[in-house]
Amino acid sequence: QVQLVESGGGLVQFGGSLTLSCAASMKEFNAYAMAWYRQAPEKQRELVAEISSAGTTMYTDSVEGRFIISRDNAKTTVSLQMNELKPEDTAVYYCNARFGTRYYWGQGTQVTVSS
Repeated sequence: QVQLVESGGGLVQFGGSLTLSCAASMKEFNAYAMAWYRQAPEKQRELVAEISSAGTTMYTDSVEGRFIISRDNAKTTVSLQMNELKPEDTAVYYCNARFGTRYYWGQGTQVTVSS
């Protein structure tokens, strides 16, 4: 059973920084594309950032230049460094792993940015 466990969420002031981490349990971690999604209250879950198995990254426009996604295949972790945080970044952030038809989610971690 694959497990994704997020950590690092919390309360931060406008303009501050947080780093989220996701620890993955699958042995073939380096074959998975990893991503961070977020869901704000009464909004749909949206893709924030993704990193492919080859290390290629992509970001949604609203976080481009502020967030950095990275992975450590040796430690089977993926991180999201979030800088210049804004109140609109407030959401539950979910770690996601994808390989072919295999799709896994973490339980989520709350990020709250105060104005």
